[in-house]
Amino acid sequence: MPFVLAASAEMLFLELPFVERVQRLDALGFQVEIWDWATKDLRALAATGATFSSMTGYLQGNLTDEEAIDALLRSAEQSLRAADIIDSPRLNLHGTGLDKAGLPVSPRETTTGADWMRAADTLERLALLGERHGRVFTLENLNTTVDHPGTPFATAHDTLTLVEFVNHRSLRLNLDLYHAQIGEGNLIDLTTRALPYVGEIQVADVPGRFEPGTGEIRYEAIRDALVGHRYSGVVALEGWARGGSEEALRAFRSAFTVSSAERDAEDPLRAAPASTPRSPEGLIA
Repeated sequence: MPFVLAASAEMLFLELPFVERVQRLDALGFQVEIWDWATKDLRALAATGATFSSMTGYLQGNLTDEEAIDALLRSAEQSLRAADIIDSPRLNLHGTGLDKAGLPVSPRETTTGADWMRAADTLERLALLGERHGRVFTLENLNTTVDHPGTPFATAHDTLTLVEFVNHRSLRLNLDLYHAQIGEGNLIDLTTRALPYVGEIQVADVPGRFEPGTGEIRYEAIRDALVGHRYSGVVALEGWARGGSEEALRAFRSAFTVSSAERDAEDPLRAAPASTPRSPEGLIA
């Protein structure tokens, strides 16, 4: 398998306490992604022995307003210290802070040229901060149609433009293909253009934000394009399970497994006990 597969503990095995979700994903061979680290017992998460792929890289603030920039940088430093505890290599950012429902704390319908320059300057400062700590900040694209209306710098085009302009190894793109399909489409071309700046790729199907194979995105074609361009980084499932979490993870693994021989290889999910999913309460990036 050419990719490193990860999954979000925020969206799977919701019937389990959070630490047990992490343990479950780790036992099934996936790296683990978390969102707001401030609500977690990081020492307990570290004690699971799981490999963490990504976590939220800020608690408050935004990229463009003076006081909010200061708050963003301060909370980014706190996040870097938190990342040391669980050894998360990537810390995720958005165009502005999001509330618990995934809505922007400081919504903007338009952005000015001055906003773009301030955003780029803030991201450069974050990149330098990440470099000093040996970590990478990733800027995630979002969709403003379904999940995150009013979020500035939301599209994959916006986030790629900013990351490319800053052009620093400690600032990469978190390319979320679920959000990109809703906002832009043309995913193979988008992915190909973005790959030189990608820190990781997140996936879920459209509509519903469930696992691959439940909607309109042909992830096997995207997988083949990634293989053709020699991408060997992280692909993370950041989606809900339409049925059981084990079934969702099996579909995800199958979609990003290259050969039939690999798909038929021993799979720890085959022996996984069933779980009873419950409905998620709200959507957050």
